[in-house]
Amino acid sequence: MDRIYAQAIAEKYFGIQASAHELPSERDHNFLLTAGGGEKFVLKIANQNEKREVLEAQDAMLGYLAERVSFCPRVVPAVTGETIVIATLKGCAKRLVRVVRYLPGVPLAKTEVQSAELLYDFGRKLGQLNKSLQDFDHPGAHREFYWDLAQGEQIVEHFGVKIKSKLLRELVVGVRSGSFDHLRRSVIHGDANDYNVLVEPERNEVVGLIDFGDIVYSYTVGDLAIAMAYVVLGKEDPFAAAAPVIEGFREQFSLTKDELDALWPLVRLRLCMSVSIAAYQQEQQPDNEYLGISQQLIAQTLPRLMNS
Repeated sequence: MDRIYAQAIAEKYFGIQASAHELPSERDHNFLLTAGGGEKFVLKIANQNEKREVLEAQDAMLGYLAERVSFCPRVVPAVTGETIVIATLKGCAKRLVRVVRYLPGVPLAKTEVQSAELLYDFGRKLGQLNKSLQDFDHPGAHREFYWDLAQGEQIVEHFGVKIKSKLLRELVVGVRSGSFDHLRRSVIHGDANDYNVLVEPERNEVVGLIDFGDIVYSYTVGDLAIAMAYVVLGKEDPFAAAAPVIEGFREQFSLTKDELDALWPLVRLRLCMSVSIAAYQQEQQPDNEYLGISQQLIAQTLPRLMNS
């Protein structure tokens, strides 16, 4: 998928004349669009296997959140008024396409100093998000999805054998997190990793949460667990690093005792899922550097968490 194709789609279907620059992605093709006046958008070209109802769920969630929080992307309608179009440019396969407004900010992963104040604000914003989503639902979010924590042990068992490091493979495949069937469920973002969280470092403030492609009806506390899983990577004291995130989250959204007890087992499970899925995907797409973006840090951090 090249930028010329992306520029043609943006102009034909959304009336946006802009230069396009491809962005990294696990499954889809995303392009940063920069219009002549400097206005920016993100063109999202779904992978061929994506179901329309899942994209409809994403757009419905973004529309719902637009009235409740200030840090999520806004959907841009096509010239027809639709939010999802089928791109059928000559010589290319049909694809489902959407556009959202670009959010400025620095990815949390690229922030040199992750202060306690910044991490507290991260937790607080995530708590606001989850609180807002308690009254949201959509059929497209009720799906079988390999990143769903509720499917975690099965995913690790299935893909963990692909991990090349014998020590890491034995550690991951042996994970047993227990049952979480008693936990509350709701629609969650599903991927608040440190590349999907945008910050303003000088203000110690989270200014954006992007990429809603992993939304799923799952454990309500899952968003916090996933956020923690990436915050602790590479930290000398993972538990101290996660503390302000938990504190900020609980300021906005109360957790039950069962959810608090499940937090660290879910953190470990998420990291085990990540290395397992990445091992399989890297085998299938060896040239996709994005697939290994967090794996070295996970390999360093997981043993510390497992032994705690």
